[in-house]
Amino acid sequence: MIALGCDHGGYPLMKEVIAYLDANGIAYHNYGTFSEESVDYPVYAKLVAHAVADGVCEKGILICGTGIGISIAANKVKGIRAALCGDVFSAKATREHNDANILALGARVTGPGLALEIVKAFLETPFSNDERHIRRIRQIED
Repeated sequence: MIALGCDHGGYPLMKEVIAYLDANGIAYHNYGTFSEESVDYPVYAKLVAHAVADGVCEKGILICGTGIGISIAANKVKGIRAALCGDVFSAKATREHNDANILALGARVTGPGLALEIVKAFLETPFSNDERHIRRIRQIED
């Protein structure tokens, strides 16, 4: 199950992500927001981050205008490794090397076509389980 969250700036792109998940039979829980009415992104970042950290959802996707604020807020939650990705290579690398559990996207920075390719790469790429990456993740968490 994928946890979804966005602010008003990310809402249009989130609709595209939801359509992609629906078309590919990928289960998700949408924590909002549900319109383009102005909201505070930390609320949605924390809802998604806690869902992932608590094991309710396996991974998360967060979207705001730039992806920066929402990823910073999510990373405040213990156990979360949210990565802002603007390209497919970074999405794959953050899964393989960092075992990132939340993808952050910037709706005003990344167009929907590329964003969906990034989502696909993030969701399909497994963690490498290499000892060096496990060691580094432990160092991040300490």
